Amino acid sequence: MTVNGEAVTVATPPHYTLLEVLRYKLDLIGSKQGCDKGDCGACTVQLDGTPVLACLTLAAVAQGRAVTTVEGLGLAAGGVHPLQDAFDRHDAAQCGFCTPGILMSAEALVRDRPPGAGPVSRDEVREALAGNLCRCTGYTKIIDAVVDASARMQATAAGGRE
Repeated sequence: MTVNGEAVTVATPPHYTLLEVLRYKLDLIGSKQGCDKGDCGACTVQLDGTPVLACLTLAAVAQGRAVTTVEGLGLAAGGVHPLQDAFDRHDAAQCGFCTPGILMSAEALVRDRPPGAGPVSRDEVREALAGNLCRCTGYTKIIDAVVDASARMQATAAGGRE
């Protein structure tokens, strides 16, 4: 598989999840191990650009595919991703446990937005993040950050300044 743009080969037992491989074989600990049953979304990564719950995805499913973790988010953006910047500016992370999964879900939403379509709506953000639980923030700052990042990304795509 390719993880964050680098080809990797990992031998694991057939029952290993993608989360176990990422955290315990590849030492990519950004994706969090929360509930281990797909309820919290803290383990969300992208498989071929689509958010998946790494705790419920067998590692074998990722064979020959592209996996992006929160560690790879900034790499793809050439440094700090606009979402990461917006989360910082809006104080959208408190304890931070849920943040990696939320960022990975939100990135798929804003990335797939056609240029010129305008920023994502608050309702679109709520729907995209429905599988990501946060116990600290109440979501308002998270939604504000995603909408802001989307607006900045749309402006950049249109040739404007952030």
